[in-house]
Amino acid sequence: MRKAIVYASVHHRNTEKLAKNIAEECQVDLIDAVKRSDADLSSYDIIGFASGIYFSKFHQSILEFAEKNLPDDKKVFLICTYGGSANYKSIEQTLDKKRSKVIGKFGCKGYDTFGPFKLVGGIAKGHPDEEDIKNAVEFVKVL
Repeated sequence: MRKAIVYASVHHRNTEKLAKNIAEECQVDLIDAVKRSDADLSSYDIIGFASGIYFSKFHQSILEFAEKNLPDDKKVFLICTYGGSANYKSIEQTLDKKRSKVIGKFGCKGYDTFGPFKLVGGIAKGHPDEEDIKNAVEFVKVL
């Protein structure tokens, strides 16, 4: 079963840390949506979208990538890292249009220095940590 994760990891590489560890453990192809705006996803059985949460949304590059490249009727899983809270609504709107089936969601804290958090040295320092990474890998293994 072929799996891919399309990810965006911009500021502290929180999401990239999860994606790279998952790829090593689970034989998953990685696609960086910030560096590549398109890719043929038709040969993948399961596609993951992974992003930090920015203003309560997945990164814009992920949303645009999914809109442009996700074939209809695919099985999809979602991963997010966040300083505040997980929020999948923005990507789910695109997935609904594509008639995709979300087969799982995973979220964990990620180091965040946005806005006022920068003044106090950020929040969720050290995350994702080893436990977060282990849980993310296990999440993908059971899909």
